[in-house]
Amino acid sequence: MAVSRTGDWARARRLLTAAPQRLQAAIGTAVRQEAHALRNEIVQGLTSQAPGGEPLKPPSPLTIAARQLEGFGGTKALIVRGDLRNSITVFVHGDEAFIGVSRSARSKDGASMVDLAKLHEFGGPPVIIPMTPKMRRFLFALLRQAGKEPTGGSGRGVIVVQVPARPFLRPAFDKFRKGASKRFLERVAKELGLAP
Repeated sequence: MAVSRTGDWARARRLLTAAPQRLQAAIGTAVRQEAHALRNEIVQGLTSQAPGGEPLKPPSPLTIAARQLEGFGGTKALIVRGDLRNSITVFVHGDEAFIGVSRSARSKDGASMVDLAKLHEFGGPPVIIPMTPKMRRFLFALLRQAGKEPTGGSGRGVIVVQVPARPFLRPAFDKFRKGASKRFLERVAKELGLAP
């Protein structure tokens, strides 16, 4: 039995030799595109106040009053100056990507953004704060600004504050996960020139 070769075998050899590098480059590009698309989903979710389609709990009237007294006019949850939203980043290394808040991210006043993101994503424990006369005056100013009447306190000279959970990463991840395999394969095929 004889074997006969037809066609351009040199070209076939070049294509097969270059295939792993082309595939690796296509996968890298697809990972980068997916990572940036997920970041956009998170950022848009914060802006629209519904990450992953799940509405965020609005800030309390006292929080809004405190913002106004500090010179901020926004009423959206998790957005005062935009530090948290702007700290969401993408790091791509090979075929892996990190999408979230970097441990090194800092706000304009130097606070750790990863700690703030964790606090808002999962909520915080109750914090008991001893009340000073200056704090009491500030609290009454907040209540007046919020249009609320001061009520009788516990008489113990403390205030209890708790930050509620306002997940903004997990809902976006859950929404984005749906159809991720198909989108990724389509991106790889497009990069390889195999897409219809």
